[in-house]
Amino acid sequence: MVRSGGLAAGTFLVEFVTPGIGHILTGAGCDFAFLDMEHSGFSEETVKAGLRFLEAGGIPTLVRIPSRDAHDIARIADVGAEGVMLPLVGNIEVARAAVAALKYPPMGRRGVALRIAHDNYRSAAPAEALAAANDRTVLILMIETAEGVEQAESIAALDGVDALWLGHFDLSASLGIPGQFDHPEFREATRRICAAARKHGKGLGRLVTSAAEAERAIEDGFRLIAWGGDAWLLQDALAAGVAGLRRMVPG
Repeated sequence: MVRSGGLAAGTFLVEFVTPGIGHILTGAGCDFAFLDMEHSGFSEETVKAGLRFLEAGGIPTLVRIPSRDAHDIARIADVGAEGVMLPLVGNIEVARAAVAALKYPPMGRRGVALRIAHDNYRSAAPAEALAAANDRTVLILMIETAEGVEQAESIAALDGVDALWLGHFDLSASLGIPGQFDHPEFREATRRICAAARKHGKGLGRLVTSAAEAERAIEDGFRLIAWGGDAWLLQDALAAGVAGLRRMVPG
């Protein structure tokens, strides 16, 4: 999905990871979920269960971990995440370390554990199991600082990096223009990230929260798009409904 270049539409999970969530997202037409550990407080146990809930509905899931540490990358992959996202990637050294932490030899240095959650507890010849894991496990790096923009092309060129994800709020803050997504500096930074990914055949992802934002993202070349997040979508829909009820009763 990440490598295809076609549109993949999903959503951001920061609050609700329940047994029915995979089927709910499938019923809504989602192609993937973006499960966040950075800002949610979700534990690894919550993520491990959530991945199975999402798998039950046929929803592939990206997990954003809260750090760039090797043990966090490998551990979240071991519990079953086949898409791992790192925040605040600002240079090629961090990107190389991430590839090494996520991939098994000869691509990386990830510690070997077989017949656990990441390979669905299935038995296979070790060489076959490691090669299959390397092939299917996706690494997505968030470009969300001015430093990251400067190094976006070298990061995108790295073998083992599958996609760049625009962290729009953090990037705007890093540029000194928080929330100003139409500002020329933000637009130029976005252009550079997109150009780097296209040049090296890597996926492009971002979060959007409106039709206008989504339209611009698609024009920019983003094809891995998360539409809003669970808490905000529920609150907005509920607020609209409650406001409608109040308008029906004068006074």
